[in-house]
Amino acid sequence: MASLNVNIGKLAMSNPVMTASGTFGYGLEFQDFIDLTKIGGIIVKGTTLQPREGNPYPRMAETPMGMLNAVGLQNKGVHYFVEHIYPQIKDIRTNMIVNVSGSQVEDYAETAGIINELENIPAIELNISCPNVKQGGMAFGVSAHGAAEVVSAVRKVYKKTLIVKLSPNVTDITEIAKAAEASGADSVSLINTLLGMAIDAEKRKPVLSTVTGGMSGAAVKPIALRMVWQVAKAVKIPVIGLGGIMNWKDAVEFLLAGATAVQIGTANFIDPTVTVKVSEGINAYLDRHGYSSVNDIIGALEV
Repeated sequence: MASLNVNIGKLAMSNPVMTASGTFGYGLEFQDFIDLTKIGGIIVKGTTLQPREGNPYPRMAETPMGMLNAVGLQNKGVHYFVEHIYPQIKDIRTNMIVNVSGSQVEDYAETAGIINELENIPAIELNISCPNVKQGGMAFGVSAHGAAEVVSAVRKVYKKTLIVKLSPNVTDITEIAKAAEASGADSVSLINTLLGMAIDAEKRKPVLSTVTGGMSGAAVKPIALRMVWQVAKAVKIPVIGLGGIMNWKDAVEFLLAGATAVQIGTANFIDPTVTVKVSEGINAYLDRHGYSSVNDIIGALEV
């Protein structure tokens, strides 16, 4: 068997397969289906400083090759996470990573500072696709300045591996990635969901209560793959690729494009064992092609 070990900054992973935030709960929901220790890293659902109710229903819609969601970061807040969730997940023998969201820079920094004290959480992923309430709702991640501002603030208080999740809803994602890198990010993950919408023609109304929502699933893969390839060439820090990965072949394509690791999201709703299948599929691919390590194919695309 080939070695599947990869490193994201100081974060050592037994294989390059991770779960995408918001699609895997806190990991506990899947332990009846798979051995969680076989996943390289589990990124738990988005966590904010204060509890959030999320958006009104309906807030999910199926599309021909994916789904739309407008859940709105529903969670009980970081203090609830520390008191009730962390004790349940801290002894799971894989990398348990918290996705951190906020509405202003101070929220991000305070939440990250609290999580920094949790011994068995080795990394956080910053969701900078959140609307900045102080700037009229514009997401932090759509400008290099906004990204740099929030990453710098978090870097001052967070001492472990810092992953920054990038929005695809921008003109040039490489500029945002470079700003995150310059501000102290150890890694960038991309892409977050694309902005989309669905309409009920009979009712002449939008399907989602919020009208628009985040598009994910197989349909977004070509866009995600292109952006990962561009960003991997633009930064020196590790890139984590996600967006439409449904099987091992999709994952290998992201690795070839320059991703050091991958995240699986929407596919978890279809097959709760997909993460382990993808890891096994990557290993079979490496063996079949005579590679001794997954690192041999990272960025190995011949252009």
